[in-house]
Amino acid sequence: MKKTLRPSKLLSLGELMNTNEVIDSTGLVNKLMAKARAPEIPESQDVYGWLIGSWDLVIEFYGVDVSKFGWRGEVHFAWVLDGYAMQDTWTLPRWGQGDLHPDQVKVSTGTSLRVWSAEKKAWLITWINPVSGARDEMVGQRVGNQIVQLGHHKDGSIIRWSFREITNESFHWFGEVLEADGATWRLEAAFAARRRKT
Repeated sequence: MKKTLRPSKLLSLGELMNTNEVIDSTGLVNKLMAKARAPEIPESQDVYGWLIGSWDLVIEFYGVDVSKFGWRGEVHFAWVLDGYAMQDTWTLPRWGQGDLHPDQVKVSTGTSLRVWSAEKKAWLITWINPVSGARDEMVGQRVGNQIVQLGHHKDGSIIRWSFREITNESFHWFGEVLEADGATWRLEAAFAARRRKT
């Protein structure tokens, strides 16, 4: 008779996550983070390098005009993957702001990965928000004094995300979707950002 080996106890995922073992993520962080952009990326194409650091957000528009509520968010940018990419995290509302009623604000936490494409001479961008299930794909380039990212939502609708009114200490971010008429851009979100003082 063939003997089947069985573990003495099968642990659930919850039990595995609650063990007293220390999970050291230092190796991952050290390999992920980069000190600067890769030298192969021309300085003239360094569209996002000025964003490095932490920013506080004032939420001005989030489906509707919410400027009167004074809601805040935060965003952090860093070079990653030997400087060939930039990653960010956006959190709404900001950590520690307290619980807000779900009818008032949608909780959002997500990340963008912006990867330089030498072939396209542009930045290929993926945005993922595990809270909402969003996954958006875009191409980012400098257009005059703005940074414009064109692409599509997961459902195929065309989007335009842009950084405008850019200074060393502030910017405005706008997220728009193209209406069915193919000519009208409808605002989905707008944030005013100010660089966080360290």
